[in-house]
Amino acid sequence: MQTLIINAQPDLTNKAHFSTKLQEMFLTKFAAQFPESTATILNLYDTQIPRIEAAQLLKVWEQGATLSSEEAVLAQTSTALLAQFKAHHRIVIVSPLHNFNVTSRLKDYLDNILIARETFKYTDDGSVGLMTDDYKVLLLQASGSIYTNDDRYTSLEFSRFYLQKMFEEIIGFDQFYIARAQGTATLPVKQVLASAAADLDSVFTQFYA
Repeated sequence: MQTLIINAQPDLTNKAHFSTKLQEMFLTKFAAQFPESTATILNLYDTQIPRIEAAQLLKVWEQGATLSSEEAVLAQTSTALLAQFKAHHRIVIVSPLHNFNVTSRLKDYLDNILIARETFKYTDDGSVGLMTDDYKVLLLQASGSIYTNDDRYTSLEFSRFYLQKMFEEIIGFDQFYIARAQGTATLPVKQVLASAAADLDSVFTQFYA
């Protein structure tokens, strides 16, 4: 199964981060399940990701625009990111929770794949997802607080709401899954990791079903 891991951790070389530990957990399970396969890893903070700015994606998307050499490179980069994304039927997003939402570079990445007529289309009845051929996404998320206690924090987990709606309702993925390392600011490390491992165990098989 073609798997793309999108790492949205800004401090990606620091192995102490819980999101990084979640990725390592996933890769261990992946290697055991698919010993002859290799997951593709895209580190967003070590990659040029075109942004919605006047001299970047806004210019690239402009109909009939004449592109400079730098803008042409941005166009090619964006096209390559989209092609890579569409070629993998299992998407794993690795990210810390930043101010209740996704990291800024992950938002930039999504702006390169949420493209009309590529991953969704507009109709008279609203948009329709085009990625309906057994695509699934798994969010591996680390957070200082706990978002599953049905309290004030639960409704503030904008990262999950945003990603789930974009992947399932906009571009048509079959399923969205999440495994969390949560409470990292308040709970013992062993407790956080044990809970995260159980969370991942509960969704891994379904993710690849």
